[in-house]
Amino acid sequence: MSNWADEEVATADLGDRRLNARLAKVLEQLGQHPQVSIPAACGGWSETLGAYRFFDNPKTSFEAVLAPHYDATLQRLAAAPVVLLVQDTTDDDECLNLGPKGLGTLKNVDKRERRLHPTVAFTPQRICLGAVQAAYRVREEPSPRRARRAKGVDEKESRYWVESYQRSCAVQGQLPNTLVVNIADAEGDLYELFAEAASYEPCTRAQWIVRAAQDRRLVNDPNTDAPRKLWAGVAQTPALGDLEVEVRARPGRAARRARVTLRSATVRLVPPRRTGYPLPALAINAVLACEDTPPPDVAPLQWLLTTVLPVDTFERAATIVAWYAVRWYIEIYFFVLKHGCQINKLQLETDDRQLPCLALYMIIAWRVLFATMLGRACPDMDCEAVFAPEEWQAAYLVARRCPPPATPPRLGEMVVLIATLGGFLNRKHDGHPGPKTVWIGWQRVRDFAIALQAREEVARRCV
Repeated sequence: MSNWADEEVATADLGDRRLNARLAKVLEQLGQHPQVSIPAACGGWSETLGAYRFFDNPKTSFEAVLAPHYDATLQRLAAAPVVLLVQDTTDDDECLNLGPKGLGTLKNVDKRERRLHPTVAFTPQRICLGAVQAAYRVREEPSPRRARRAKGVDEKESRYWVESYQRSCAVQGQLPNTLVVNIADAEGDLYELFAEAASYEPCTRAQWIVRAAQDRRLVNDPNTDAPRKLWAGVAQTPALGDLEVEVRARPGRAARRARVTLRSATVRLVPPRRTGYPLPALAINAVLACEDTPPPDVAPLQWLLTTVLPVDTFERAATIVAWYAVRWYIEIYFFVLKHGCQINKLQLETDDRQLPCLALYMIIAWRVLFATMLGRACPDMDCEAVFAPEEWQAAYLVARRCPPPATPPRLGEMVVLIATLGGFLNRKHDGHPGPKTVWIGWQRVRDFAIALQAREEVARRCV
């Protein structure tokens, strides 16, 4: 069978070589059947017991399990000229029934808010290369807005956005030949993140792109009529040109393509007031992408993207918009994690057990998304770059009803073939298969491969 798990966690150091071997084994078992329960994935009582003991071991922490994946991700990043490190937060809430012996009404339910904040690497071609950092937190008590305003960024959940950027700078320092860009949506619009970037030396400073949420004040000459706010300051600049962008589907909103007009400017921001620590005035660049003629009854698309990357030409401004659009793919990563790996259904009782299992599923989610997007970006690649020989041969045999060829098929062909086993119809206008059909098909392929291997073993014994 495939040794992808051994390769992915080759640098694991859990303080015990048996634990290192168990890490690779449990990762492969869960990766074969990510949608089923842990006992069903392990396939037997002894293997299930070994998995549960692994999760219960104090040496198998969240960070310790992810550490070898970070190392493998860094090796993949070194081969890319540009890497986009996308950060975002997703919920992993736990609902607790407060009724006696679990027999309470629906009203007797308490929600335990849990948040996962990973930083996931993508290429500009949207190929997922893996995670470089992840933070997990439990919200014990909601904090009033007034109390939060009196705290520094290091005392609030905002610090996770800054820490992600700090990790990006560490990656940049290790990869001098790769351009590292940290990308965040409007939640990451923090002046402290901008100030943090200015404090790094150029050789270790990662670039950043953040979608603006605050209409910040500008430093302007009082003798001119120049706008005093960020949005107006960029909106008054001459148009650079038009660009067509893809608008993803949302609840109540269909997917569509929008033509936006690009404008850009370099502005100097007035720092916000902070209790106890002053912030410097900073010069940043901004790109405004605005849809001037939206369809009827549709809100126009407006993105104001702040960055330190150059934006003085249409090509450079369009690059900022294209790179920010890659941010959407961390949402697909979360979709695979929640619906493909079913992390919301894990019942391991304590966070100490839950977190190592979550870390393993994060690695599995990367692999599913990596195979899906690599098949689109590099369809002519040898399929054995992703699929083991027994996997693609079993898929070919079942789907085509003929012996597999001596030469491995192309990766794009094999991704489509496996996706058809997961429900992809492959009609003329269906486009590329999505990660859901890929993970379902991949799971079936693993079962086919196990059955074929068992049949061969029985045939050898009977000879």
